Amino acid sequence: MTGRSAPATLPPSLRVRLGLIAALAASALTVLGVLYADHDEPGMVDRWITQPTADSVRPPWRNVALALDFWGEPAGAALLVVAAVAGCLLLRRPRAAVLVVAGVGMTVGTATLLKHLVGRTIHGDNLSYPSGHTAFLTALALVAALLATGRLGLGSTGGTSLVLAAALVAGAAMGWAQVALGAHYPTDVLGGWCTALAVIPATAWLVDRMADRLVDRMADRLVDRMAAAGRRERR
Repeated sequence: MTGRSAPATLPPSLRVRLGLIAALAASALTVLGVLYADHDEPGMVDRWITQPTADSVRPPWRNVALALDFWGEPAGAALLVVAAVAGCLLLRRPRAAVLVVAGVGMTVGTATLLKHLVGRTIHGDNLSYPSGHTAFLTALALVAALLATGRLGLGSTGGTSLVLAAALVAGAAMGWAQVALGAHYPTDVLGGWCTALAVIPATAWLVDRMADRLVDRMADRLVDRMAAAGRRERR
């Protein structure tokens, strides 16, 4: 006997496509990490983007950048995570609530670990690759898009488009803020974006797999108890 406690966090229609996207993102993340390992200066692409972006950020746009940056800081991030978990529970999506905590936590943890492994710095000794702020907001957007895909019953094309659009908007917004404020190089931002794209689909699959196994185990125990009760009654 088997059962399912809740809708999957990673809709079946998206598993293959998001799996491929996650693999590509992980590859790009690795290549960039190797290219910029132990660097303390911007690369050629970074120079093309950084100066024009910084020159364009003046009040009130600088205030917008600072506001976006806040949501990647510990206090702002905690508020967003609590709000996201509460929203998932109100929508009766416990698996999505678990994914918010586990997925975002794994994404930020991966970004932090990679910073120490890659060793790229900005403004002295500040580890910069990949951008944790960008990874965090992109991860949260991915979870929200996966939840929306499941609730709306979107197919593979519509669901994939929604997921990528959400990731792109969130990553671009936070990435712009990080580059504008001089906190990260553009390639750091790209690395943070790829981190979320690589980690969230894998974590969603793991959450579903563990939840399904738990439900199956509980169902098997219930069957065993019912069978034992039936045997006792026959006696």
